[in-house]
Amino acid sequence: MSQPILFTLEKALPLLAPLSAGLSAESGKLVTRRFPDGETYLRVLSPVGGRHCVVLANLLQPDTKILPLQFLAHTLRAQGAASVGLVAPYLSYMRQDTVFNPGEAVTSRIFAEVISSAVDWLVTVDPHLHRYQNLNEIYSIPALAVSGMPALQSWIATQPDALLIGPDAESRQWVETLAKATGQHFVVGKKQRRGDRDVQVSLTAANNISHATSAIVVDDVISSGHTVLETISALQRTGVKKISCAAVHGVFAENADRKILEASTGPLAVSNSIPGDYCTFDLSPQLVPVINNLLADIENGDLRDAYP
Repeated sequence: MSQPILFTLEKALPLLAPLSAGLSAESGKLVTRRFPDGETYLRVLSPVGGRHCVVLANLLQPDTKILPLQFLAHTLRAQGAASVGLVAPYLSYMRQDTVFNPGEAVTSRIFAEVISSAVDWLVTVDPHLHRYQNLNEIYSIPALAVSGMPALQSWIATQPDALLIGPDAESRQWVETLAKATGQHFVVGKKQRRGDRDVQVSLTAANNISHATSAIVVDDVISSGHTVLETISALQRTGVKKISCAAVHGVFAENADRKILEASTGPLAVSNSIPGDYCTFDLSPQLVPVINNLLADIENGDLRDAYP
C-alpha cells in the first residue's frame, strides 16, 4: 500500500504528530487564507494523484470549519486522490437526533449528509450515540466509531486506589469497564436533568464512598461541565478529599475547565482529541490500526462491500 498523505486545516492539533508517526504518513502541504470578504482560498501543493489522503479535523465549533473542509476534500478528489478519508476524533452535531418540537432541524442527519458527500470514510472516537445504535444509521459512507476507553484506562491505571465515579446511568458502560480493567471500585450516580444548565446528581452508595480517600469522576465528554460539577459537589458532601476528573473529550464550553479545577482538588485529564491545556493521553494507538485497515480494504476491493 502506498504511503498515505495526512492533511489538516488546523496545524496546532495535538493529535497530528502522533497520528502522522503512527500512520507513517507524508505531511500534506496546502495553502489557505481568507479573502477580505471572508471567503476561503485553498490550494493543495502536494501531488495526490493515486494516493490515499487522510484529513484530520477538529470539529469542535464546526460551523466555520465545514466549508473549508468540503473545499479541501473536493480539491483532493479533483486532483486524482485514490481516496479521501476524514479523521474527526470529536464528532459534532450528534445532539439533535430527533424532533423535540415542531419545525426543528434534525441536524445530526443533515450534518451526516454533508460529511458523507465530501469524503469516502469517517473515523471518530466515542461519538454521542443516544437514539442511534451506530453511525451508519445516518452516514452513507463507512463511519467507524473507535473507543477512547483504552487510552483513558492507561491514565487511570496511574491513579491507584481511586474510586471511579460515573455521574449517571449512561456513564455506567464506561466506568464499569474501566473499573474491571484496572481493578478499582466504582459507583454510578443518579442524574436528574431539568434543562441544559440545570442538573442534579445524587450518590446513593454512600457507604462505599465514605471510605474512599480519592475519587475520579469519569465521563465520555465534558462539555458545559454542569454534570461533573454536580458530581464533585455530591462527592464533597460524602467527605472525599481528593477528586480528579477524566474524560475522552474535553469540550470545556463556558470556561468549564476553570470551574472544575476550582471545585476539585485533583488533576483534570482528557485525550488529545481536541486542542487544549489538559491533553493527557493519546488516541493514536486506537486510531492507527482502524485507519490502516480501512486503507488496506480500499486497496483490496470495494470499501462499501467491506463496510456495508
